Amino acid sequence: MDDPGQASYRRFLEGDESALYELVERYNDGLVLYLCGFVNSLSVADELAEDAFVKLCLKRPRHRGLSSFKTWLYAIGRNLAIDYLRRAAREKHVPLHEASLAGSELLESRYLREERKIQVHRAMGRLKPEYRQTLWLLYFEEMSGKEAAKIMRRSVHAVEALAYRARRALREELHREGITDEDI
Repeated sequence: MDDPGQASYRRFLEGDESALYELVERYNDGLVLYLCGFVNSLSVADELAEDAFVKLCLKRPRHRGLSSFKTWLYAIGRNLAIDYLRRAAREKHVPLHEASLAGSELLESRYLREERKIQVHRAMGRLKPEYRQTLWLLYFEEMSGKEAAKIMRRSVHAVEALAYRARRALREELHREGITDEDI
C-alpha cells in the first residue's frame, strides 16, 4: 500500500499541481528541522528544504518505492545539506557550530513549547552532528532504524550503536544542565 507522500508525489508527476502543495505541507517543517541539525542555521535549512522540493518539481526524480517517500525526501535533503557544507567549507563562509540566536528562538518558540523539550533541544545541539542526526530521525521523526540507516548511509547495526552512544551523551549533557534521570 502506498504511503501518503508517495501517492501525492505520483499524482504530482501525473500533472496534479495541488499534490506538490500537499507534500510541502506534510513534510516541510520536519525536513527543515532535520536539516538544521546539519547546518546549524534555520534560514539555511529552510532554503535547503525548499531546494529539495524544487528538485522534485524540476528534475522529477523517480521514487522507486525502496523506502517510504519521507525517507527518500530526507535523503535528498541530506545530500543537499552535505553539498552546501562542502561548498561553504571551500568558501569559508559558514560558521558550522554557531546557530543564529534568532533561529534558535524561532525554533524553540515554534516547535519546542514545553520547557523540557527546550532543554533537550539545547543539549542535543551540543552533541556530535551524527548523534544529533541519529536521535532526530529515530525519536523526533519516529523513523525506524532501517529508514534512518538508509538516510545516513550506514548499516542498521551502526545506527543502533550510534543511537546508544547518542542517548548516553544526551543524558550526560542533560545532567550538566541539572536535569536528573528522574526528570528525563
